[in-house]
Amino acid sequence: MNFYIRKIVSFIVTILSVALLSFIMFQVLPGDAAVARLGTEATPEAIEALRAEYGYDRPVSERFVSWLKGAVRGDFGMSMRYEGMTANELIASRLPVTLTLAGMSIVMIALVSLPIGLLCAARPGGYADRISEAAAITFMAIPSFVTGLLITLIFGIWLRSFTPGGFVPPDEDAGRFIRFMIFPAISVAIPKIAMTVQYMKASVREQLACDYVRTAKAKGNSLHGIMWKHVFRNSMMPVITFIGLIVAEVLAGSIMIEQVFNLPGMGRLLVNSIANRDFNVVQAIVVYIAATVLLVNLIVDLVYRVLDPRV
Repeated sequence: MNFYIRKIVSFIVTILSVALLSFIMFQVLPGDAAVARLGTEATPEAIEALRAEYGYDRPVSERFVSWLKGAVRGDFGMSMRYEGMTANELIASRLPVTLTLAGMSIVMIALVSLPIGLLCAARPGGYADRISEAAAITFMAIPSFVTGLLITLIFGIWLRSFTPGGFVPPDEDAGRFIRFMIFPAISVAIPKIAMTVQYMKASVREQLACDYVRTAKAKGNSLHGIMWKHVFRNSMMPVITFIGLIVAEVLAGSIMIEQVFNLPGMGRLLVNSIANRDFNVVQAIVVYIAATVLLVNLIVDLVYRVLDPRV
């Protein structure tokens, strides 16, 4: 029970700390949200009136307390850039795209990297191991946005499997939406698969060198049985940590991939909101990202306890 209490307290303290730090840092950034919305030709009176309407003329401490009271109730305020829309509405409109991209990417990473890593580790120096090593080094060295551009060139322009930049909202055509999202998901997954395979191979080989494996072999157990009954479970501990980091990163929004494929996701919304000094939207997204990372870490800790109750 103490474990869960500590996690809950840590969750709350971390969220508040992140919110406070992002609030303070946003104040020192150059630019003015009112000017970004009205333009440089607006009169000083109009700019001051808009700043007063959104409370930007108040002291920073007073604004933070006011924002925090609203955030506790789930109200992150109105967007200054998108007139008439709340921060919650903007996030709700972009979240399905980010979650779909994250979900498809994570499934690809798990289904491809874990079996390949296990196979290559079981047969070190084999063809599969050497091919995976070369592929991993190559794909880890290529930034994700370059992978996205290559996929757009090959599958979008040459093979015409999808229309580059032709994003289709899920409420308009769910089938076309899923088909389009496959390609950005592949772009996100490829470098992560390469890294996860390397982690998996290193972890499995470390376990294969342990005494319990030699003992199991001496008792007549097959390598296949040892791998699946013992080695796989024990080797997953560091891999789960790494996959947890990947999941948090993808759920937070793959900014570069969203730009390459013209996806209206959370990452792109965050970039646009920072550029336009849309403070309430930025704060809401920062809290979302922090909560996502903390929840993923909590899930990883719980999985640890399932895999090894000694943890």
